[in-house]
Amino acid sequence: MKTFLFLTDFSANAKHVMAYGYSLARQVKANVIICNAIIEPAEIPQTGMVSWPMEESDLLAKDSKHELDILKEYLENKEETISFNPAISCISEAGVVTDVINNVSHSHNIGLVIAGTHDNSGLGTLLLGNHANKIIDFVKRPLLLIPPSADIIPIKKIAFATDFKNPDHDLQCILTLIALARPLNAEILITHIVDEGGHDAEFQHRVDEFMVGVSDKVNYPHIYYRVVNAKHTNKGLNWLCDHGTIDIMAMVHRSHNFFNEFVNGSHTKKMAKHIAIPLLVFPSN
Repeated sequence: MKTFLFLTDFSANAKHVMAYGYSLARQVKANVIICNAIIEPAEIPQTGMVSWPMEESDLLAKDSKHELDILKEYLENKEETISFNPAISCISEAGVVTDVINNVSHSHNIGLVIAGTHDNSGLGTLLLGNHANKIIDFVKRPLLLIPPSADIIPIKKIAFATDFKNPDHDLQCILTLIALARPLNAEILITHIVDEGGHDAEFQHRVDEFMVGVSDKVNYPHIYYRVVNAKHTNKGLNWLCDHGTIDIMAMVHRSHNFFNEFVNGSHTKKMAKHIAIPLLVFPSN
């Protein structure tokens, strides 16, 4: 995680996201790129098939650069002489938001994408229309969503919620989590939400095998497993956020077919709409 990508729409929450992300980058010794995706007219439903004058595009690019420079200066004013100060650069590109994120992530070897949420509406103005769902669905790097209520405090515990349906991918996510947690000396809690009846012996055996595999392959002492009993998955996740004394909730966003998504929705997207602590979203494999 040597470079973090901060997404910004220059909204009221943008400085809070920058401050949280910069504090994290300083602790894990990662550099920072601040990125603004200038949304093309085709991405804004209200515009229809209107023409987009070149002068207007130039003005948007100029405004974007100006606002990025302000945010960069804001972070540079937080630099300290006694700690690591991340190198800060800025990128402004026109295009589809998810394409811009993925292109910049690939070309700059981004380890973590950081964006803000707004009140109770998911990713808010950063992603007009259906962009909130698209960024979770299509961004190819780990995505850390920062709500306005997130306090900038030392990260002591990260919970990784899983259904154990894809243990190999879960292990890769845990390795990524360790890269984040090790410089912070933070605990990693692997957790599973089960109904009030608990799991059967076969499932428990699968969990035990997974944890043995983690212990064999992962050299990190602060990692353990706990089960959370709840009638519904979302209720269990909410309980964990409210009562588990965790600082970041981590989940894998599983790809679903259209029918499943329409009927049941995504646990990740539901959490992104109201979670009060940062939510770390891993893309599915």
